[in-house]
Amino acid sequence: MHDDAIIITDADLERLQPVLDQHDTPVAEMLETELRRATIVPQREVPADVVTMNSELVYEDTATGVRRTVRIVYPKDADASAGRISVLAPIGAALLGLHVGQEIDWRVPGGIKHFRVAELRYQPEAAGHLSL
Repeated sequence: MHDDAIIITDADLERLQPVLDQHDTPVAEMLETELRRATIVPQREVPADVVTMNSELVYEDTATGVRRTVRIVYPKDADASAGRISVLAPIGAALLGLHVGQEIDWRVPGGIKHFRVAELRYQPEAAGHLSL
């Protein structure tokens, strides 16, 4: 496994495919590219420090040091004012599948940003919530 490879659960991949099929956007294409090179693991075997769908995490913009707490959700559940970021938003797509401490360069409106997963506050799989 490459150090920069992302990890996706089989359940998340299965649930994301129809969502990606419905959205023809640059972010959806970037996410699809990431998913193709991801390491796929059974939902019950995903490491507890990996960002999965419906995870709540703190990420840092390494250029500014600014940290934000977000939850990565499906587009229908997105609510930016409540910190629920769509997996099809640039930030959501960038963070899915990363582990705590991992960094990524990702294209966002206005250029390339460098993000780091600082903390994983909640992961459904680690909490035993496999239906989320």
